[in-house]
Amino acid sequence: MAEQKVKKNAKKQFFDVKSGITSTKIQLYATSKEELVGRAVILDLTRNLRGKNLVLKLKVNMENGELAANPVSISLAGSYIRRMMRTGIDYVEDSFDAELRDGKARIKSFMITRNKVSRAVRNELRNEAKKFVESYVKARTQREVFSEIMANKIQRELSLKLKKVYPLALCEIRFFEVVSEKKLESA
Repeated sequence: MAEQKVKKNAKKQFFDVKSGITSTKIQLYATSKEELVGRAVILDLTRNLRGKNLVLKLKVNMENGELAANPVSISLAGSYIRRMMRTGIDYVEDSFDAELRDGKARIKSFMITRNKVSRAVRNELRNEAKKFVESYVKARTQREVFSEIMANKIQRELSLKLKKVYPLALCEIRFFEVVSEKKLESA
């Protein structure tokens, strides 16, 4: 195995990890900085986002001798979705892969209608949402998309767009995950 050997009585300490996507202070407990590289960190952003149960998954990397956490995925907690469900409504889900400026991402959208609607309306909502989100994220980087999902910007614009098809009670990006990355060409 290529793992490093850790001394049996090595003293552990807290290391600060910088995250450009959120202002939350992250401290991880380990014997050395190198031990933390590649570790996944899961942050619950419920308090920061006033009750919206977003869970952010970050991966720790070493950048210029400092530990930095880069976002990998963001998702809505199932409890939040169950709380929004009511009787007499329909929900519309979709899952698709979309191209970003610096990679590829898997996106799952989730919408709740105000009343029961026909299958044709649900299908139209699904198609319009997919078309809008794909064109929206094509011009943005991963980091921009993560911050806009957290700021509810994409969801607000999507809801306004879909209001023409049918007014929605809830319009969310339920899951966003970076599938593959590519380097941006510097101009």
